Amino acid sequence: MTDTLTPDQIVPLFTRSDGSYLFARWGRPIVPIVFGVDDATLATVKGAFEAVVTLVGHKMAETDPELGANLMVFFFRDWDELLAVPDLDRLIDGLATTVARLKAADANQYRAFRFDEGGAIKAAFVFVRMDAAMQAMPAADIALLQAVQTIVLWSDTAFAGRSPLARAGDTAVLRPDIAALIAAAYDRVMPAVAQDASHALRLAARLR
Repeated sequence: MTDTLTPDQIVPLFTRSDGSYLFARWGRPIVPIVFGVDDATLATVKGAFEAVVTLVGHKMAETDPELGANLMVFFFRDWDELLAVPDLDRLIDGLATTVARLKAADANQYRAFRFDEGGAIKAAFVFVRMDAAMQAMPAADIALLQAVQTIVLWSDTAFAGRSPLARAGDTAVLRPDIAALIAAAYDRVMPAVAQDASHALRLAARLR
């Protein structure tokens, strides 16, 4: 039987490294577009996002009336490649500084979010550098990992100690406790944005 997350276990998942509690979910249908992969991988990536969106009872769409695509996923070999993407610096504030920081940290993934006036997620940008560690992972695992980490605004340290994925034989699956948590987060009675840790108590109550 899968353990149910307690409020004390939920709070750190949305408490940022500066100590602030911040949760947000998508406030509009998700419209993904993927760059840097072949058609087969494209289908895998979109399939992973669709699976997670379906799990939480959210929606996908063909186009966003304001942005066209509101979830952009980039796969590449080197962080410097992002500096050559036309107009990306208009979408990501301080792109050059961010790239320099990610290079210095030898990071292989990064996510940036944009929010609507109410604080709900309205756009996300996912960057995956295909270093040796990423190349060793199946495409389906990478896609599911990114989908899970983009469906809500997690803490920047949420999965530093433990992945949100588990293994079922040779297949990567979403951990049942994390699946239940994000499904609860999308409950219609729950707020799209929360900045108080009491939000974790409300989430926990929907896991029982």
